[in-house]
Amino acid sequence: MSSLAQPLAASLIQSVDWLAIAPPTIAAVVALGVLVADLFVDDRRKALLGWISVAGLAAATLMLLPLLDGDRATFCLTGDPDVCSYTADRFTLVLQLLVLGGALVAALLSVTGVKDARGGLPEGEFWFLLLSSAAGAALLPASRDLATLIVALEVASLPAFALVGLRQGDRRSSEAALKFFLSSVTATAVSLMGISFVYAATGSLYLTEIAERIQGVDGRLETLTQTGVVLTLIGFAFKTAAVPFHFWVPDTYVGAPLPVAAYLSVVGKAVGFSGLILVTVVALPSYADVWGPALAALAALTMTVGNVGALRQQSTRAYSAVRLLAWSSVGQAGYLLVPIAAAAWSDDAERSIGSTVAYALMYGVVNLGAFAVAALVGRTRRLNRVADYRGLYAASPVTALLLAFFLLCLAGLPPGIIGLFAKVTVFSAAVDAGLGWLAVVMAVNVVIALFYYLQWTALLFRAPEGEPARYRVPAPVTAAIAVTAVLGIALSGAPQLVLRFTDTGLF
Repeated sequence: MSSLAQPLAASLIQSVDWLAIAPPTIAAVVALGVLVADLFVDDRRKALLGWISVAGLAAATLMLLPLLDGDRATFCLTGDPDVCSYTADRFTLVLQLLVLGGALVAALLSVTGVKDARGGLPEGEFWFLLLSSAAGAALLPASRDLATLIVALEVASLPAFALVGLRQGDRRSSEAALKFFLSSVTATAVSLMGISFVYAATGSLYLTEIAERIQGVDGRLETLTQTGVVLTLIGFAFKTAAVPFHFWVPDTYVGAPLPVAAYLSVVGKAVGFSGLILVTVVALPSYADVWGPALAALAALTMTVGNVGALRQQSTRAYSAVRLLAWSSVGQAGYLLVPIAAAAWSDDAERSIGSTVAYALMYGVVNLGAFAVAALVGRTRRLNRVADYRGLYAASPVTALLLAFFLLCLAGLPPGIIGLFAKVTVFSAAVDAGLGWLAVVMAVNVVIALFYYLQWTALLFRAPEGEPARYRVPAPVTAAIAVTAVLGIALSGAPQLVLRFTDTGLF
């Protein structure tokens, strides 16, 4: 018995590439370290936990550098080393950079935000949840089987619910967390049902094996397979805040602490879109006739509803600045869906996916910058209305110029060249795939978005009403604004680097 058991045991042993899994692993280990340290650190030194978290996220981000020399994979089938659960290719690294970089900027904003809450946010729990969510978000783009993908999705999402509702004694925060929780749990349930149908039809959870086996599915299982594809798409549409599954976004962003809203706007989208890309383009390319038209329709609907919602925001309404950014993020999600839909018809699906990743990088950098400025203004103007930004140039010229730059990037206007460049790549992906009607819808929405972005930008340079407010800029907030500004300006100077960097290597 022992002699027979030894070969079987040997076949189950897998070597682990610790360097490949280092980025999410570091974030997870630091999260556990912060949670344990919180038990022993004196209340007067709780701020140390924040700086440990910032250092941990910075270390996780830097660990992406050794992985640039080539693709790596681990947790592979012993009989087939090409079928793996974790792959660190160019697609993975770009999205991990976006996720961990976004979490790092959110952490810098949170160092000050947690202190300003004056005990309203429990520090140890806050940093543990943020790091845990970042670890799950970094794991997801590397996932190459459906089980790992869903686990990563939930590890990223579950701490985010708690982060939204963590502020003690705040009714808006509790309502936002409940709405976010219910919508996300529904999305997960629908996704799991869809995935179970796909697994029943193919007998595999590995994305590459599903792509091969699903083409030869028994005719009796065809309806089951199509239903599984549709349900999986619906589940990820919730995660990406695509219309009509977007209803949780505005209230969640307003109810959450502003650094958490910034985190959700970028990292949450990166998680949803990377999962959507892996499921559609990698696992289900033979069902492009199902998911292609569905995503094209969702893209048109999402960008239209998001931009119209942002356009309707009243500048004097409480939290209208955050609501405008929330509706804007819904509109931006529509633009991000365009190249994924185009991949269904494109002869070069990898180029289409590269357009989505390039746009996500641009959006992530400048949207985090806009939220960083909003966090700064919100320290003095608690209601954070768009009207509160009137005369910001008189009070803080550099801050006003940087916010104007971020808004112009989102609008796609010079000097925000990176925003214009990203929109052109998305237009190009739609036109090359023969989706001229979708390119027209996008053009109309870009014009709609110009109005509210330029209206906010013009308000920054108008004469202030009364004495201009004085804004004290803490060092962590300064660092967050500076990092996003430097990246945005650098990419505007050399936008071609984005497409070169986002050569995904998925195929």
